[in-house]
Amino acid sequence: MTESEFLQYSDELFGYIDECIDTGGWELDCEAGGNVLTIESDNGEQIIVNRHVATQELWIAAKSGGYHFAYHQGQWISGRDGSEFFAVLSQVLSAACNDTVQIPVLN
Repeated sequence: MTESEFLQYSDELFGYIDECIDTGGWELDCEAGGNVLTIESDNGEQIIVNRHVATQELWIAAKSGGYHFAYHQGQWISGRDGSEFFAVLSQVLSAACNDTVQIPVLN
């Protein structure tokens, strides 16, 4: 993936996550700015989704820890434990708002 393709994908990803949260009705608010999408629950807990352009990775920072994802064979996979980006995002968002959040994979 070229740098411009990565930037385009991550811009689309931020919008997609925001749209999923809006239509899902969860008690979460999104704010995009630069390379960061900040998601905040009603209790003030924040989840940060960040794109790291130099390494072409997606990062998630949450109360439970930090996660880095690289693109492998059509999926964003964590180098640490092999977990998938959308599964981890759904998990940390669910924990933040005490509800079941499911963000489907963006194709």
